[in-house]
Amino acid sequence: MRTRLRRLTVAAVALLTGVTVLPAAAAESQGRQETLSSGRLSAVIRYTEYGIPHITAKSYQDLGFGTGWAQAADQVCVLADGFVTVRGERSRYFGPDAKTDLSLSSATTNLSSDLYFKGVRDARTVEKLLAEPAPRGPSRRAKDLMAGFTAGYNAWLRQNRITDPACRAASWVGPITTVDVAARFYALSVLGGHGGNVDSITAAQPPTANSPQAKADPRAVIRAVEQHAADASMGSNAVAFRGDTTANGRGLLLGNPHYPWQGGRRFWQSHQTIPGQLDVAGGSLLGLPTISIGYNAQVAWSHTVSTGVPFNLTQLALDPSDPTVYLVDGRPERMLKRTVTVPVKDGTPVTRTQWWTRYGPVVAPTGAGLPMPWTTTTAFALNDPNAANLRFADTSLGFSTARDTAGIAASLARHQGLPWVNTVAADSSGHTLYTQSQVLPRITNDLAATCSTPLGSATYPAAGLAVLDGSRAACAPGDDPDAVQPGIFGPAKMPTLKDAPYVENSNDSPWLANADQPLTGYERIFGTIGTQRGLRTRGALQDVAALAERGRLTVRDLQAQQFANRATAGDLAAADAAKGCAALPGGTATGSNGTAVDVSEACGVLAAWDRTMNTGSEGALLFDRFWRKLPAQRWKVPFSAADPLRTPNTLDTGSAGFTAALADAVSELRAAGIPLGAPLGEHQFVVRNGKRMQIPGGTEALGVWNKVEGVWSPASGGYSEVSMGSSHIQAVGWDGSGCPVARTLLSYSQSSNPSSPHYADQTRLYSQERWVTARFCEKDVKASPVLRVVRVHS
Repeated sequence: MRTRLRRLTVAAVALLTGVTVLPAAAAESQGRQETLSSGRLSAVIRYTEYGIPHITAKSYQDLGFGTGWAQAADQVCVLADGFVTVRGERSRYFGPDAKTDLSLSSATTNLSSDLYFKGVRDARTVEKLLAEPAPRGPSRRAKDLMAGFTAGYNAWLRQNRITDPACRAASWVGPITTVDVAARFYALSVLGGHGGNVDSITAAQPPTANSPQAKADPRAVIRAVEQHAADASMGSNAVAFRGDTTANGRGLLLGNPHYPWQGGRRFWQSHQTIPGQLDVAGGSLLGLPTISIGYNAQVAWSHTVSTGVPFNLTQLALDPSDPTVYLVDGRPERMLKRTVTVPVKDGTPVTRTQWWTRYGPVVAPTGAGLPMPWTTTTAFALNDPNAANLRFADTSLGFSTARDTAGIAASLARHQGLPWVNTVAADSSGHTLYTQSQVLPRITNDLAATCSTPLGSATYPAAGLAVLDGSRAACAPGDDPDAVQPGIFGPAKMPTLKDAPYVENSNDSPWLANADQPLTGYERIFGTIGTQRGLRTRGALQDVAALAERGRLTVRDLQAQQFANRATAGDLAAADAAKGCAALPGGTATGSNGTAVDVSEACGVLAAWDRTMNTGSEGALLFDRFWRKLPAQRWKVPFSAADPLRTPNTLDTGSAGFTAALADAVSELRAAGIPLGAPLGEHQFVVRNGKRMQIPGGTEALGVWNKVEGVWSPASGGYSEVSMGSSHIQAVGWDGSGCPVARTLLSYSQSSNPSSPHYADQTRLYSQERWVTARFCEKDVKASPVLRVVRVHS
């Protein structure tokens, strides 16, 4: 981190043991010292290898201060951009028509984003949630962290000159408020509901007499829900192993979240300590003062994006004389009209109206959004229970201070703050935990059977999207006695598996968290039971079940699993593809454009491919491009719930789709000047400060644990950037020493600033499949050869 710091005399520093004051000589032995201005809030930040900060403070507010300061030092431009978003000011600074980076909502334009977030701000939604008493609202600890983060970010801005060209001298970078920080938590919480349907909310307008009277098409709605899930820019793998499968009887956890490599949904690493109260390390989503995924001396956890549908639709029966009035139990209710005005760069402010009901905002069909028309007789409102959830921070804090997997479960039960993820955890005593404990509308199968509209009767079983009858008050989502807020499921209803030999999730439903102990009996809104698993799930379950069966596992085995780079699709289909290729008459296949293509060279390349997505794998790129072009119906043997890890199988090489995909892939690579047998890494890479780094891993469709989604650019040499994939990776175990045995890796590195020494250093490690040895205990932090200590004050 290069910043213009006002250097003062090397001073004594408060370190981990209480607030001990060290003599100058001892302080110098701890590393280079930097002290910044004096003030009320303070923290000590000790930087070790790869710019990882170890933040020590005497209170939660001070800890938030140090975290805000350190995040700003690494990511000020990305953070500032996000704060502009949640204030509803993107149009003011960047113009209304520009596209967003989709980090904090699905809004496709700045104007749509602003109309939504400015509406949230005008309604004082976040302020009201902050005022709720705990546990329904945030605790004092959580609010202190937010306030401290605000002060730390603002202090960094006052004390430093921005060097990142992305926002150097930009007018949109400025001080923030605690509401801005809380609003970022809020934006992430509603990402699967309101935030995932922003365009539909901001575009909804009452019909006129001449408006088309279209009906919602169940097939189109189901496709939209499925497409949204398929296009999600987040995923993840996580596995925990029980003590009797490990070498020392203690648990193991491997977390591999798949998140965007650019923008405001990146992770940032840190180690947070309040002596005697909290000591935790891991990754935080940018803008958050809590550890989102991490570990401490006794327990480690990770999250995976769940299959639970975190919202539902309510179909409204409208007053024939007024489409802004709907009927509930025969009585009319007028929609709430929210008028929002957004300032616009170089233009007149834009004013739009949103329409809200007791069930949530009315939505309209837009682009890739849900195709729900608003007619003179019918409208649809979107119920998102996470719009009343500002408990993510407290849930994470509960994890951070937990001593075992039971403590993880207790935090989930008390705070119920996770909006759209599963949790996988292991502890030093050898316990494991999988749970889909998330905030979902309390829609049981019985309620859906009783209250679904004809549309909902199709969408709920097929896609988990409930469409309830809004004309009956009794058809609103129910309440559980153990739920922290009305209208959501309580902890007792969450699909949970405790102390299995392994628990694993790769973004499929809870059904096969352990293939030998299937979870059943949960409501459809959580996910499916007995349905086909994705290739990543199939490969992952095969791998981890074999590891558990083998036993004697260590952290090294977790590291090997992360970079095995096995392509499940390759194991299933490469041999068939090579044989099918070799059987083509004259070695010729007809492409989708009707052109005959000589594919004879491809047959040998596919046969020789090692079935991995390692950077040196020859044939991996050819199979990847071929696999993407195959039609969805590609298997001869269909799925069987009795054999879910091995079905479907057997590639249908006799179909026209097979030959066309093969011909098109060969033609594509030849047109780009890429040899069919070229090593993957020569054509899957990123460029950082002019240096090319080969990237291992593969796309979702191939079923690779180490997922990366490349940006295909043949003119640039292949996959020349990564849009999303493996991000904050952690392999954690314990050895009885009191210090966790942790190896971590932040694939895209700690800073977005090209001038930072930590802009690409961990990306280089990722390219080489190397890891960072975590420094958690005091002796290890002190032993860092690059230790640099900064004491920061407000």
